[in-house]
Amino acid sequence: MDTSLANRLAARDLAVVWHPCTQMHDHETLPMLPVARADRAWLHGHDGRRYLDAVSSWWTCLLGHRHPRIVAALKDQLDRLDHVMLAGFTHEPAIELAEELVRITPAGLERVFYADNGSSAIEVALKLSFHYWRNVGRGERTRFIALTGGYHGETLGALSVTDVALYRETYAPLLLEPLFAPSPDAYEALPGEGAAGCARRRLGELRALLERHARETCAVIVEPLVQCAGGMRMHHPDYLTGLRLLCDEFDLHLIADEIAVGFGRTGSLFACEQAAIAPDFLCLSKGLTGGTLPLSAVLTTRRIYEAFYAEYSAGKAFLHSHSYTGNPLACRAALATLQVLRDEPVLERNRALAAHLAARLAPLADHPNVADVRQAGMIAAIELVQDRRTRAPFPASERRGLRVYRHGLDRGAVLRPLGNVVYFMPPYCITPDEIDFMVEVAAEGIDLAIT
Repeated sequence: MDTSLANRLAARDLAVVWHPCTQMHDHETLPMLPVARADRAWLHGHDGRRYLDAVSSWWTCLLGHRHPRIVAALKDQLDRLDHVMLAGFTHEPAIELAEELVRITPAGLERVFYADNGSSAIEVALKLSFHYWRNVGRGERTRFIALTGGYHGETLGALSVTDVALYRETYAPLLLEPLFAPSPDAYEALPGEGAAGCARRRLGELRALLERHARETCAVIVEPLVQCAGGMRMHHPDYLTGLRLLCDEFDLHLIADEIAVGFGRTGSLFACEQAAIAPDFLCLSKGLTGGTLPLSAVLTTRRIYEAFYAEYSAGKAFLHSHSYTGNPLACRAALATLQVLRDEPVLERNRALAAHLAARLAPLADHPNVADVRQAGMIAAIELVQDRRTRAPFPASERRGLRVYRHGLDRGAVLRPLGNVVYFMPPYCITPDEIDFMVEVAAEGIDLAIT
């Protein structure tokens, strides 16, 4: 243990590093946590303590930290090829990864466009959809429909289809103006309606919106099954089934943002599978490389690809690029991640772990300050409120979730909340005993947060 080194690193960090989505003033009282190393589900601090990574380091470390097969693949690739631009050049990892993604994703997705991160993948999908309609002579289609409460990233295009008030109010003059359809969030179901009934009602409201605006709309964008950064809001698969039918009826694209929910998070390899649908664009990132390197991919159909295929002078080429598009190291890490998912019974184990997590969370449903305990596979969330009967929320200024986070760090667990929603999205290598510890710490933190 070297507490003095940890303190020195924290002080150096605060002198020069500006952290994402962070009010830096908080760290005058909330200690920065310098991490020395990581393995499986645990982060090890320079202070000699270890911390259970209950949120997979922002949902990226799918299989746990430093998975041996991914580490070995990266070491091997580094001895072969570090990087080459993916414009007029190619390499085996990019080709093999694209082939594997086409094989495992819903039928009809045949082309893969690489980018660097989740927000960039959303930018690619939005631009592809808009540009497709332009190429086929439907240039009047310039708008997008997104769901209330949704989150798709923080670059300007992705932020334009995000409905998080803090972001939209701050950057409003810079954003596109999408149309927002009511979310099918099951938490908003009417008495006696249930999740499926809520989905049907929201589909009716979406239909009414499309009847007015379909002619000017490029695509509908959705986070299948779970609106993650918006508070882990969950909806019934029937909504996705109905959404696909509506997009077909009104001749719109469907963009599925599976950046956070893909690769087994919701119980199936891809969330869209639970509704038996295929989107026109599938956006992937985060867990794609097992949390080792930044990479994202957008899969789309032959029909969309062919609308861009023409003589250069026709001006139909897609105009988007990144310096590190299809980086060989990142592609090799992604291939190793997918090989683990293919070779090992990961989803089967996840189902058992999810059942164990559900059993441990069940008693919290009766807590006087818990309005909802919800779960989709390896994602679970607890909604903190002033009174479970009225669902009256705590004022945001009280930051009750932050109190849970502080308690978690004191006890050795990373439980970074979303406002007053305490959630779990652990790596798949977590054990039942570690789940018990994770829930125990959260329950303690909730009790402390409301007193």
